[in-house]
Amino acid sequence: MADYEGILLGMGNPLLDISAVVDQDFLKKYDIKPNNAILAEDKHLPMYDEMSSKYNVEYIAGGATQNSIRVAQWLLQIPGATSFMGCIGKDKYGEEMKKNSKSAGVNVHYYEDETAPTGTCAVCVVGGERSLIANLSAANCYKTDHLKRPENWALVEKAKYIYIAGFFLTVSPESIQLVAEHAAATNKVFTMNLSAPFICEFFKDAQDKALPYVDYVFGNETEARTFSKVHGWEMDNVEEIAIKISQLPKASNTRKRVTVITQGADPVVVAQDGKVTTYPVVFLPKEKLVDTNGAGDAFVGGFLSQLVLEKPIAECVRAGCYASNVIIQRSGCTYPEKPDFK
Repeated sequence: MADYEGILLGMGNPLLDISAVVDQDFLKKYDIKPNNAILAEDKHLPMYDEMSSKYNVEYIAGGATQNSIRVAQWLLQIPGATSFMGCIGKDKYGEEMKKNSKSAGVNVHYYEDETAPTGTCAVCVVGGERSLIANLSAANCYKTDHLKRPENWALVEKAKYIYIAGFFLTVSPESIQLVAEHAAATNKVFTMNLSAPFICEFFKDAQDKALPYVDYVFGNETEARTFSKVHGWEMDNVEEIAIKISQLPKASNTRKRVTVITQGADPVVVAQDGKVTTYPVVFLPKEKLVDTNGAGDAFVGGFLSQLVLEKPIAECVRAGCYASNVIIQRSGCTYPEKPDFK
């Protein structure tokens, strides 16, 4: 059997999701748009306590990249196949996160910040749609010094596939650049996610700097359209945008870029070689939808679980659709003990 130990590495913002079904008034009070993802501002800070006291709250280990890595690990069912790096605080939430990730089978190397608390993400669910407000705290303190430590850089050396959500561009673009350049130099597969409209808008320069190294770009239709608008492309058609993203310059020409855009219940768009293929998603009746939190992360995790096994793209998409279908029928990015993906 091939050696799959540490084959997939994720780097990102480990956050503890504070998830609750809220109401429209709560969204209005804190000026939250449905189905969006933003960073917390001062006006949002009281909402975390208010959620805990007013609603039935669940605490779930989250953060986009960590979610995807956990889902990939779950689907692979190969001990130690995945690793993850990010920054947590030295507190009970941090301990909770460590416990959670270890039981998921992920080899986590957290940088533990002495002063900042572990980052949290409010997940406000209304009518099954989720809106995310992230208070990064410790997650924002990740340093390249941690990455360069021999025991951590060893994870980078070992990995053949690397995944970083766009959210990490707000924290440590230098770390992304280090890993991206290593991947290009050693012919590894480097993958990223557009992650949120605000990343495409306000972190455009950092995103544009990383993009030449990216072999697989993930995103959803809103992010793709925002990316197009920010780059002045004057196009709204997701398939055309996906092709254009896949044709942007690459640092290494050993493999052509693939763009993978999800569109909720509409087909997944995959662009490569100037062509688009669409894949229908698994239909889910509305009454079975619990919440969409983690659906995009789960899709990426499912996709990557097959990519590292060198399966064809159609299989990667099928696994992605399977994983997101499982996750939206549960609260947060959680899953049953064993997958039944065949």
